[in-house]
Amino acid sequence: MSFDLVLFGGTGDLAWRKLMPALFQAFRHGTLPSGGRIIGVARDALNDAQYRALIHDRFDQVELAKRPSEEEFARFAALLHFVQMDLSKPQDYARLAANLRERNADTVVMYLATAPSLFTQACEQLAAAGLNSPTTRIVLEKPLGHDLASNRLINEAVRRAFSERQIFRIDHYLGKPSVQNLFALRFGNALFEPLWRRETIANIQITIAEDLGVEKRGAFYDQTGTLRDMVQNHALQLLCAIGMEPPINAHADAIRDEKLKVLRSLKPWTAQTLSQHVVRGQYAAGTSGGEAVPGYRQEPGVNPASTTETFVALRTEIANWRWAGVPFYLRTGKRLAERDAHIVINFRPAPHAIFKSPPGATNQLVINLQPKDGLELHLLAEGQENRRAIQSLAPVQLDLDFDKRFGSERVGAYERLLLDVIDGRLNLFVRSDEQEEAWRWVEPILEHWRTDSSSLRPYNAGTWGPSASSAMIARDGYCWSEEC
Repeated sequence: MSFDLVLFGGTGDLAWRKLMPALFQAFRHGTLPSGGRIIGVARDALNDAQYRALIHDRFDQVELAKRPSEEEFARFAALLHFVQMDLSKPQDYARLAANLRERNADTVVMYLATAPSLFTQACEQLAAAGLNSPTTRIVLEKPLGHDLASNRLINEAVRRAFSERQIFRIDHYLGKPSVQNLFALRFGNALFEPLWRRETIANIQITIAEDLGVEKRGAFYDQTGTLRDMVQNHALQLLCAIGMEPPINAHADAIRDEKLKVLRSLKPWTAQTLSQHVVRGQYAAGTSGGEAVPGYRQEPGVNPASTTETFVALRTEIANWRWAGVPFYLRTGKRLAERDAHIVINFRPAPHAIFKSPPGATNQLVINLQPKDGLELHLLAEGQENRRAIQSLAPVQLDLDFDKRFGSERVGAYERLLLDVIDGRLNLFVRSDEQEEAWRWVEPILEHWRTDSSSLRPYNAGTWGPSASSAMIARDGYCWSEEC
């Protein structure tokens, strides 16, 4: 199958940090369909040779195991081409259309790795130039808007040019092998489904922690914040994977229908829950990796008086038959104690205790997402205090490390998703009604913060966030996994 992948923003940060390395890995693994072209598009005055040299130099900043040898890059570079374009000029779209018609590939992928503010203009111009044929697919990067109204405007503009089956709204968390394992764990095994409900589960915790700050993205991040950047998409998608009902099949819309039901079942916010169940923080100076690091307001591109959040913790519930009364705790932030993403399923204690067990010891299923990928099952087993009779229990941990079992060189998130776009598989992409429902749910939090400047709590870099996060979960009698 021949394809043309047109990468708008082809010289930008996302292109060389994520997309080009992912495309090269697919090329190295032999999974990138033959007969393809990768066309970088940007304002830069480059020819093909100069673009290839630029990408070659940028690979020096990729981790060593994923860098191409000179021979590998020479073969990969044959796929790379460049077209100079100003996205505001119709004549540039006409030149691109002429370039694509010369080859008439089976599939054309338009990847908008640009600021979301350009999505509407780009889609209108693509349609005007006839670049929205049924064989064309368009990929949209997050964040898609900054609130519900702007999200709707973008989606409406995109749908005027492309059908929903042509639109691939990308959330790279859905492409992670660990998240794929989460779906397999739930719907490929009969072991957990009888326990996956309110009668046996006490609470569920979702943590996405980053030890890095905003790096060179200060100006972008100061206009976005953690709620928009992480909660509205990544964290809620993980919550949906945990909370959804089994779909009738593995087709895209069957899966997305069930995720939508979860989003629609999230308890609406009230004035009381917004004050008690949502914590926002901003990192101050501290220590990370043994080195002193600046606070958020001292980062390049950040307003010295910024009130943008770099940490969010919240409590919510899914108001349906399966989950009524079970608290879901979501926590994500920058400059935290370590890079770690995991989901903890805390099961209820046995209904009648006949053995002694350590205080607070519970059965847990821990789903590790990053940096390691695997499962941990925490059980209570016979202790060693008395070998003549079972009188006490002690916690034991059973590990399944997917990296060790299947190899750490598995398909990366962007590699998987780019191949799915080329093949036309929508399973791991977000539908517009999902996005709108997520925005509808987070918007009251944004409104509350606009009128409540006192709720922004500082925390030292290198810690687990503001103490109010621990206090929030403690009110229910629980604690975050690293505190228990």
